[in-house]
Amino acid sequence: MEKILEIKDLEVRYYSDRKTVRAVNGLDLDLSPGKVLGLVGETGAGKTTLALSILNMIRAPQGKIEAGSISFAGKDVLSMSKHELRDMRGKDVAMIFQDPMTALNPVLSVGEQIAETVLKHEGLTKDQAWKRAEEMLLTVGIPAERSKDYPHQFSGGMKQRVVIALALACNPKLLLADEPTTALDVTIQAQVLDLMRTLIRDNGTSVLFITHSLGLVAENCDEVATMYAGEIVEYGTIDQVFGKALHPYTQGLFGSLPDLSEATKRLKPIPGLMPDPTALPAGCFFEPRCPYAMEVCKAAHPKDIDVGGHLVKCHLFDKEGGAGRKA
Repeated sequence: MEKILEIKDLEVRYYSDRKTVRAVNGLDLDLSPGKVLGLVGETGAGKTTLALSILNMIRAPQGKIEAGSISFAGKDVLSMSKHELRDMRGKDVAMIFQDPMTALNPVLSVGEQIAETVLKHEGLTKDQAWKRAEEMLLTVGIPAERSKDYPHQFSGGMKQRVVIALALACNPKLLLADEPTTALDVTIQAQVLDLMRTLIRDNGTSVLFITHSLGLVAENCDEVATMYAGEIVEYGTIDQVFGKALHPYTQGLFGSLPDLSEATKRLKPIPGLMPDPTALPAGCFFEPRCPYAMEVCKAAHPKDIDVGGHLVKCHLFDKEGGAGRKA
């Protein structure tokens, strides 16, 4: 089956006068049509930068995609013209941005912003586009009469719903959902997730679901990738990763969650902080925080190891016997 999204050896850098931020580092990722991939990791791991790269929205001169390739439906995104990118964005690939405060135009009503996207990509009349805008607002729990209101007239959670309506208006083939439910109450969160499931079922939409919530990943995703310091350190199906996490970082994420089946007094957070992206370690990026760190971890960067179709980037699995370590 042809992949809807293929990313190979992606490297993204942000430059300032004195330092270079290594935001994404040799990342490989692919996604099949109709599948939902959960992307998890701490703040600063590079998840949003990855999503922006897929849309070729890394802005020069501060940001630059230095190496690698991104293919959407067999087309090279990084070689697309401005016109081709405008046609792709919003129609074939849409993004739910994490911060609704900066994702919406303050001088246009929310209805105008949704209708503008529909007019651009769907070939409808103005009246039809406006009707579609009202329908999308209703879908995310906003009364149709509020379509003429401006972003500043909405609360933060309602702005997020508008951003979601905007992203889903043209039934995209690929949806990049960057923390789409963070600012929503549980009722609207359930409605939005149901809407995304309907989009997947009816249109075969693929979703890159970026979130900090492992619970949402377990309920809504087919596969999961763990991202740390700009690279994927573990990748597998939900059953593989949730059944037996292999990478020490993924294990640490699960260990930070409360378990109702165990009577524990304290959670077990991962010690330390994400490494400085301007001065990443020479070896494994997770080595300074890893409870299983070895000498080789300081000297050599690990490669992807296939453990029964379950990928992990860790020296513990380099040799025979390593994969037998208790996870």
